Amino acid sequence: MMVVVDLRDVPGDRHGGVLEVELKGLGFSFTIEAVLYSPFPRSRFSIIGSGRPLRQRGKDTSITIGEERNENIFLDKRGKWRVSNPKKLSRKRGGSLRGRGWKYGSGFVDGVFPVLSPMAQQILKFVQRESDAAKIWASLDTLPPTHNLWDDLINTSVQLRLNKQWDPIVSVCEWILYKSSFHPDVLCYNLLIDAYGQKLQHKKAESVYLQLLEAQCIPTEDTYALLLRAYCTCGLLEKCEAVLTEMRKNGTPPGAVVYNAYMDGLLKGRNTVKAVEIFQRMKSDRCRPSTDTYTMMINLYGKANQSATALKVFDEMKTEKCKPNICTYTALINAFARDGLCEKAEEIFEELQEAGHEPDVYAYNALMEAYSRAGFPFGSYEIFTLMQHMGCEPDRASYNIMVDAFGRAGLHEESEAVFEELKQQGMTPTMKSHMLLLSAYSKAGNIPKCELIMNQMHKSGLKPDTFALNSMLNAYGRVGRFEKMEEVLTAMENSRLEGDISTYNILINIYGRAGFLSRVEELFQSLTSRGLKADVVTWTSKMSAYARKKQYKKCLEIFEEMIDAGCYPDGGTAKVLLASCTADEQIEQVTTVIRSIHKEARNVFDI
Repeated sequence: MMVVVDLRDVPGDRHGGVLEVELKGLGFSFTIEAVLYSPFPRSRFSIIGSGRPLRQRGKDTSITIGEERNENIFLDKRGKWRVSNPKKLSRKRGGSLRGRGWKYGSGFVDGVFPVLSPMAQQILKFVQRESDAAKIWASLDTLPPTHNLWDDLINTSVQLRLNKQWDPIVSVCEWILYKSSFHPDVLCYNLLIDAYGQKLQHKKAESVYLQLLEAQCIPTEDTYALLLRAYCTCGLLEKCEAVLTEMRKNGTPPGAVVYNAYMDGLLKGRNTVKAVEIFQRMKSDRCRPSTDTYTMMINLYGKANQSATALKVFDEMKTEKCKPNICTYTALINAFARDGLCEKAEEIFEELQEAGHEPDVYAYNALMEAYSRAGFPFGSYEIFTLMQHMGCEPDRASYNIMVDAFGRAGLHEESEAVFEELKQQGMTPTMKSHMLLLSAYSKAGNIPKCELIMNQMHKSGLKPDTFALNSMLNAYGRVGRFEKMEEVLTAMENSRLEGDISTYNILINIYGRAGFLSRVEELFQSLTSRGLKADVVTWTSKMSAYARKKQYKKCLEIFEEMIDAGCYPDGGTAKVLLASCTADEQIEQVTTVIRSIHKEARNVFDI
């Protein structure tokens, strides 16, 4: 049973109070204490609950059922009151993780977190502290080889995996393989293959796989998935195909776990074209994609700013009776957020709740990002306050989104206020936090404030990255301080920090606006030697420099070079070309050229 409460429709005092709701025919009522006033416009969506208590920050739950209050009680979909079960423990009486397999990619063993015994906790602390594998082996040699020790070692290794501490995993698992009297099972081999894969040591991962076969231990689907991802992370795609062939030869056709591992490795290597190919092959091989498969594809298209395609994948998922989880909904919200489509993001956020999911901090952050990209900072702030009201505490990313939202809108004082609030909440601002605040003041041309933020970063022990220095280049360029801009560029070139294409886009744009055409040409010609490729912004910025001088023929020449280089124009390119025109016939010519290019050109975002 769902209960929908929309506070906008509640009559009475709008500045606070108590809302009493009686569910007729069910014989009970509940009370919600809530602040009903907000200085910002009301959102068009409501928050849907499922009988669970609404929580407020710093307060106990305010829902009462009769005179009893129990946070473990909830109302299920059939309208029956139930008591939530306590968390499962991996250590059952007389039980063991030996031979029980491993759920790939989740960091779980059999879907539950390991519970460490006092001895396992001591082992964990020791291997985390000690970096010398020989000393770890010597210490483990002194322990009696019992069943309890086996449990402790495996639980410790799984906990290390959750912490992404690969070297201690190697030390513990290699001791089991080479020094102990234990007979390793597939779980031990899988942990070691995963650790070597994460360390980009594919040859060692392959060696462990061969040892597994020699020990007559039967590899699981997870074994192949981990080995495949190890190869994929190192860019060895031919070996990935060999793994799939090996599976078929052994009578084990690749399943969703293996295909997901392949796609995951490809995406981490930014090989999106191959990832889409594997997704299509997976379906042609009649292997049913899982929820994780579709979530990865939605993420892929979302990051490529193809939210419409991401939505098609989501619709296909529902057609195939594959149930989306909260990660799937959040990925789709993020896809719309990147395109600034806040209304579509709202719709998916509502659908998330209607599916019975309680929005978490990632879902709220995605929706906040949508408002930010759409240019509605106060819409982002409304979601920010709403998530706190609903008992979901903002994380550092939430504050960073708000800093960026206000900064994008030119509200740099509000941006700094959020930055200070982040510190007051006991969180340490990251490099990204400083960069977003720096970007806000850079857009405002406030040089003293930008320099102050850079000094704060140095005092905090944070080394400015390319984005931070790009912001300083932009700030100095906006106020015409070209000598300072060149100093920053020289510092970048003399350090290990290399400029990216955005660095040179900023420089070409600023020098073009100032009319320094020779410097524009010099910077543009230097891109090839720096290993950079001009993008649509680079070409358009160069063209804009000549458009300001009304050099129509030169602009048309640059435009043709741009097309020949395989870079296709956007709306900004068309505006610059039109700005260079001085006669009606030139405008007509530009319009014809742009239309013909868009008819013949492939979609630049097709993956």
